[in-house]
Amino acid sequence: MHSVRIGVDTGGTFTDVVLVDEASGQIVTTKTPSTPANPADGFLAGVHKVLELHGNLVGLEAVSALVHGTTVATNQLLEDRPDGTAHLGFVTTEGFEFILEIARQSVPDGYGNSYFWVKPPRIVPVHRVKTVGGRMDHLGAEVRPFDEDAAAETARWFREQGVTAIGVCFLHSYANPEHERRMRDVLAREHPDAVVSLSSDVLREYREYERSITTLVDAAVKPVMRRYIDNLSDRLGRGFSVMKSNGGVLSAAEVVHQPITTVLSGPAAGALGAALIASTAGHPSVITLDGGGTSTDVAVVVDGEPSQTTEGSIGRYPCKIPMIDIVTVGAGGGSIAWISPEGTLKVGPKSAGADPGPMCYGKGGTEVTVTDAHVFLGRVPPHLLGGEIPLDAAAARAGIEALAAKLGLTPERCATGILEISAFNQSNAIRQITVKRGLDVRDFPMVAFGGSGPLLACRLIDVLGLKAAIIPPEPGNVSAFGLLTVDVKNDYVRTHVTREPSLETMAGIFAELEAQAAEALDREGFTEHVYARSADLRYYGQAYEVRVPASDGPLTPAWQDAVVARFHEAHQKLYGYGYRDDPQHAVEWVNLRVSGIGPITRPAVARKPYQPGEPSPICTRDVFYESWARTVIYRRRELGAGAVVTGPAVIEEYGSTLPIHPGFTATMDDYGNLEVRRELG
Repeated sequence: MHSVRIGVDTGGTFTDVVLVDEASGQIVTTKTPSTPANPADGFLAGVHKVLELHGNLVGLEAVSALVHGTTVATNQLLEDRPDGTAHLGFVTTEGFEFILEIARQSVPDGYGNSYFWVKPPRIVPVHRVKTVGGRMDHLGAEVRPFDEDAAAETARWFREQGVTAIGVCFLHSYANPEHERRMRDVLAREHPDAVVSLSSDVLREYREYERSITTLVDAAVKPVMRRYIDNLSDRLGRGFSVMKSNGGVLSAAEVVHQPITTVLSGPAAGALGAALIASTAGHPSVITLDGGGTSTDVAVVVDGEPSQTTEGSIGRYPCKIPMIDIVTVGAGGGSIAWISPEGTLKVGPKSAGADPGPMCYGKGGTEVTVTDAHVFLGRVPPHLLGGEIPLDAAAARAGIEALAAKLGLTPERCATGILEISAFNQSNAIRQITVKRGLDVRDFPMVAFGGSGPLLACRLIDVLGLKAAIIPPEPGNVSAFGLLTVDVKNDYVRTHVTREPSLETMAGIFAELEAQAAEALDREGFTEHVYARSADLRYYGQAYEVRVPASDGPLTPAWQDAVVARFHEAHQKLYGYGYRDDPQHAVEWVNLRVSGIGPITRPAVARKPYQPGEPSPICTRDVFYESWARTVIYRRRELGAGAVVTGPAVIEEYGSTLPIHPGFTATMDDYGNLEVRRELG
């Protein structure tokens, strides 16, 4: 019997599925509508559908690996529902009960907003914050003993109040977690039904506010994640793995203990899948744009690796877990066009989602979306998924005409305006991930994927001055494909602030972190372990640090000099200055990190047969670019390597559509990618 691996990415509108046959290398892709009320329904429907398409398989017993990308764990926080954290409590060190209220005292959008900005509600209100006596210093030495009686009283209070998820963050527990672990023991004894997260387990790193928030987010999402994982495991009758935001995967059994690591899991898979596809085709450094039904996610890949950050956030909550550096904007196919009180046209961030969806879905949608504009202009065929989902073009036209009448515009001007605004929303997200990071956007080609990602590729080339846009095969399934390209990966960190590092001490810390990583990889069944070290450094007196790689092997003075040299170089690149040759500016080590990696075999990207002749269109239809015109339509699967399509044209495939504007060409490369460029001259 064949053995296959399946990746399932649950999005806001569609659930994308990719199957790889490990014997033949065959790749099968499909999509199925997402089921927001119970995402497990769409997941299972997609798995069974892809198995049927592959054929000759009895069922799930033929699946050797099942990897899932999901944002179930954090939807309640992203949506900011009032009841999302109603079950949450917080325990901290005596005297620090207002740590969440004080926060960082930063004002969004700078000082110009300071008179009008109102602090949002804290993740845990003051009345559900409890303190316990006991104190460690910054080196981990006990200053005051842990107050066992106060801890027991606190646990009983939470039990009586019905608080079932509790975050624990004591001062300096990154240096010595003993008091936090004793608090966990007390909670287990006095309130056994509670779900508990310790900051020393979630983020063993200094900065009390960020560590507290990260721990509380982890505690908040644990109950919903456990219910979802248990439900899915029961219905599957087997285990599976879940994508993490750091670019690795972890078994579902382990993920329930650290659910915060799954935030942005779907977008992370997309960036990794696009990185592999682009690198194979000779583009190691690219911008990735993942356009879905609800949002667009953008990232930067440099030398085959997506950029990482520990300064991410979940909604309005800062979370310092390692994650791929992704910027998300509410600009997807389902983004709703609306008129502001000032009478101007706006697009997003509100989305029609999968239910009811755009007006052209014919499921009761009453608001015009980006997809409706594409359908009205003829740039999208009158159906989705190869005919599985027929579209109501008349409903899209009626919606566009009604909105245009309110704005005093022609329907064509209104529809193109909607798409122009959506393109500028996406371009602003790309600028955030490039220009604001000190990168020149013109140095990178863009990999556009996702169901709606390729639709605005030509406009983004013009708006941003991009070299080219690369559209992978089956662009709507790149995130699901990415799930099958990633290793198992766990991250561990230890704060160690010093200007005069002891190599022996640091070697001991790295050894402890690697031992933790080895234990986790053993539980995952890996006999081959790979460890990636890194360190956070800064100039003495700075508030924030820069993360740089630290090579493996013994720690020697030469090793130390190499890490410091990387820091000087990275600082110069990021901020435009450095103090490499200035002894007055000492370098301070802050955090030591280890990533434990269990490597997998990645699927091969197949070459495309060469096409000797001119490509033949399958039909024509009226499409509006600069004016209405009869336009040739191509089917992508009928194009071979070397095929060139000159705009105006439209290239259609199962999960996505690529409009080629006048003045642009799309060329098929050896691996089936379409390279879209503006014609020279």
